[in-house]
Amino acid sequence: MFADSDFRQDSKTAGDDGLGPDTPKRQVLIAPPLAPELPPASREGLSFLTVVAIIVLAGLAHLTGAPIFITIGLLATGLGGLMMHLRNQRTERRAALLLDETAARSRAEIETLADRMWEMQESEERFRGLIDALGDLVVHRDRDGHIVYANKVFASLVDTDQRDLAGKTLSELGIDVGVVPDAAFSDHECLSSTDVAIRTPNGPRWFSWIELSVRDRDTGAVSHRAIARDITARKRAESSLITARERAEYASQAKSRFLATVSHEIRTPMNGIMGMAKLLADTDLSPEQRTYVGAVSTSASSLLALIEDLLDYSKIEAGRFDPEPQPTSLREIADNIIELLAAKAFSKNIGLGCHVEPDVPQMITADPGRVRQVLLNLIGNAVKFTDAGGVLLTVSRARSESADRICFTIADTGPGLREEDMERIFEEFEQSDGTSTRVHGGAGLGLAISKRLVIAMGGTISVSSRLGEGSEFVFDIPATAATEPPQYRRSILSDRRAVIVSRNAVEADAIARTIRAHGGGVEIAATPDQAAAFAAGCNVLLVDAALENSDGRLLKRLRQSGFVDCEAVTLIAPADRGMLGEFRANGYATFLARPVRGETLLRVLLTSHVPAPAEPQPQPRGATSARRRDQGLSVLIAEDNDINAMLARATLLKAGHRVKIVGNGKAAVEAVTDAGLKHRFDVVLMDLHMPVMDGLDAIAAIRRHEEALAVPPVPIMVLSADSQEKTRHTVLAHGASGFVTKPLDPDALVQAVESQAAA
Repeated sequence: MFADSDFRQDSKTAGDDGLGPDTPKRQVLIAPPLAPELPPASREGLSFLTVVAIIVLAGLAHLTGAPIFITIGLLATGLGGLMMHLRNQRTERRAALLLDETAARSRAEIETLADRMWEMQESEERFRGLIDALGDLVVHRDRDGHIVYANKVFASLVDTDQRDLAGKTLSELGIDVGVVPDAAFSDHECLSSTDVAIRTPNGPRWFSWIELSVRDRDTGAVSHRAIARDITARKRAESSLITARERAEYASQAKSRFLATVSHEIRTPMNGIMGMAKLLADTDLSPEQRTYVGAVSTSASSLLALIEDLLDYSKIEAGRFDPEPQPTSLREIADNIIELLAAKAFSKNIGLGCHVEPDVPQMITADPGRVRQVLLNLIGNAVKFTDAGGVLLTVSRARSESADRICFTIADTGPGLREEDMERIFEEFEQSDGTSTRVHGGAGLGLAISKRLVIAMGGTISVSSRLGEGSEFVFDIPATAATEPPQYRRSILSDRRAVIVSRNAVEADAIARTIRAHGGGVEIAATPDQAAAFAAGCNVLLVDAALENSDGRLLKRLRQSGFVDCEAVTLIAPADRGMLGEFRANGYATFLARPVRGETLLRVLLTSHVPAPAEPQPQPRGATSARRRDQGLSVLIAEDNDINAMLARATLLKAGHRVKIVGNGKAAVEAVTDAGLKHRFDVVLMDLHMPVMDGLDAIAAIRRHEEALAVPPVPIMVLSADSQEKTRHTVLAHGASGFVTKPLDPDALVQAVESQAAA
């Protein structure tokens, strides 16, 4: 037994600890009585009197002469009662001790429970304080959506007393976070995560709202717990960024339109400069005058190339570059680029070669224009910076289980790059020679444009170099929808053994690699004496025309040194085509034009045992023009710029065609519709931008007239300085037959007109 007054006093003292009214106070607990209390004295007095009475009765019985058994019985009863009394006292004493121990333990447990409840209360207060201090909204709702608990931050946000929130729903407070489906409830599953706008007295605020389901382990009841973080500042920043991006896009579009307009305006006078320089070069000029005309043409070409780079870079920078995949022949692209840059390479007396591995697909799906542009930039740069040796293009295929790619490698023997140059060579307006006295011109945009184009096509580009030993640029693109080459290509030259006699190591190496890749044998010699060692077994002799004399002495010497039965093929530069007759007369069976096309090389080697037909002798331009005048085409030119019109007229007249010029689209429509079938034009050249009626409207009017009369459509070629793909598609969609880009190249113009008329 124990008195609970001490516990009451302790509890009271704990409650009156001097803390302020807002400080959480310890709860006062009063323990119930542990056992009913009996008056110990009365219980002990009853037992003692009973024993005394029995003993007294035993004595009286003995004194009165009562039977002995009565005396003995009473005495035994008294002694037994005394023993029982003593035993009961001992038992009660033990019970009291046990009860005291139990009471002490219970009191200790109650004290412990009280302490734990106090700690839990403190922990809860700390937890709530932490939740409020974080600044996040915390809302606990039951399954029906009624608020069970909400922190002070939420109450302050909705301007409601925290105690008044219990039982309300979010919709009653003007907050819509959507309906949570019952099927979504599971232990701690994220039901939703969304951005929610909440109206407040200070205006709307944005929160990142996350809903969680919470299941009670004991009852299985499921409730909502929401945590929301204020993202108003982020939303405002996003809005500012969107506005800034829209403004930047608008500025970029305005810049692109400006560049396109300026490009058109620049191309128009450039067309006159380049075209007139070309026509002037075909007249009788003194050597000094010819030098000046050449300088004008070179300067105009350089300026035009710079304009093209600036336009391409502007389009890529503005994100307006979209690849246009279509079936593409890599061999044709590679050969065309090499031929295009051959004149520049030969003028520097350096070699230019191309080798395409046999396993390269016949066709892939890619953007041929962009592949051509990257190759033109990289090979053009290599030719520009190489003053000795040459440039070699290699096209190969890299296949693995996860990828199939086409690799282009451009290796040169130029000055090479320093380590620091290789790190920045693909940046805008950078060149390896960044000094103000640099030898080579250019704006430094070609490589930057090439890198962006390659990345846009899904490829990579890199460079490796050693100073003084040349550079090697490598880029790759996916081999999408590849058309596999025939398997027999690897062995089609198995019965051919060739010897190349040339001092141009780069071109000779390209030819040799092509022959070996297709199963043939080949050796390279720089002199006739070196070639003599390879005469045995040779059946094809390839001789650089630059080593041959006009009388064929080199070939005669080679014949004498063992190449008796070999068919001789001369490797001739375009400038030396006029000497083909002399080479044939001296014993050469046929020729290969430098730089050598891979497919042409294979065809010549496969047919080298068959006598080649005689090549037609080149004729002067005057003879060709005379023939054309007898059957010249009737061409209508619609051009408002007098210089451009005069240039096109002079070019076509020189080619033997008849020309009529009008100054606007309306006049062009009238000229075509009034001509009739008997005097109809064979080709119409239509400028895109003209007064009165522009080119597109004129084309549409002409096509409507032809459709109404059911007459064949006249070929209409659009003349424009706007070289964008979008413009090409637009004019073709309006009924144009083709597109000619300004500045006009006289030869290209004549070829375009004649091909359209023939079609």
